[in-house]
Amino acid sequence: MSKTPLMPKATAVWLVDNTSLTFEQIAEFCGLHVLEVKGIADGDVAHGIKGMDPISSGQLSREEIARAQKDNSYHIQLQESKVEIPEIKKKRAPRYTPVSRRQDRPNAILWLLKRHPELKDSQLMRLVGTTKPTIEAIRERTHWNSSNLQPLDPVTLGLCSQTELDAAVQKAARRLAREAKEQGIELPVKTGTLLPSEETIDLGGEVSSVTEAPEAEVSIESVFGEQTKDDKADSDS
Repeated sequence: MSKTPLMPKATAVWLVDNTSLTFEQIAEFCGLHVLEVKGIADGDVAHGIKGMDPISSGQLSREEIARAQKDNSYHIQLQESKVEIPEIKKKRAPRYTPVSRRQDRPNAILWLLKRHPELKDSQLMRLVGTTKPTIEAIRERTHWNSSNLQPLDPVTLGLCSQTELDAAVQKAARRLAREAKEQGIELPVKTGTLLPSEETIDLGGEVSSVTEAPEAEVSIESVFGEQTKDDKADSDS
């Protein structure tokens, strides 16, 4: 798709009034229909539109116009802008939570506060679409429904995805590690993790943490208990 100048119709008005370019050249350059450019020349189109000079705006050079006026088949090229316009980043809209799920947000916030206290309030707000006063009320147990709140996983409730939750937790962990390093504090190692296989299995492939117990002799007495004399007599008969 070819680039067109800013305010193409105003640019076409200026080119019609100030150059001898053909309607086809102006229409192609401005991205308009030939009949629309002809209507501009006849005064039937673009009433009240003031022409914009593409030369002063840096979109077209005088040499390019002169070259096109000498050759009616020449295709006018839009001049590259010398000023780099930074891309405007759209502000992230707040997360929309369905009406049917909004009543579950306090339970999700309570779950996050208990399971991941390292998360900042801003992260909680993005994950479940809540507000800072609500988070503070649940943390301080001043929420109007505190007695009935139950910690529930926000992923299970559909308030956020597992990927978003994992990313937030990892970001918070990196922040804590960075802050601890700056303060010279060594973070405690988490316990309760599985030992690596090298520590539980020796080089011979045998499990070193488990000792084999001697096999016990299996007998009728060990299974059913000792028989009484009456039971033994019955069995003999």
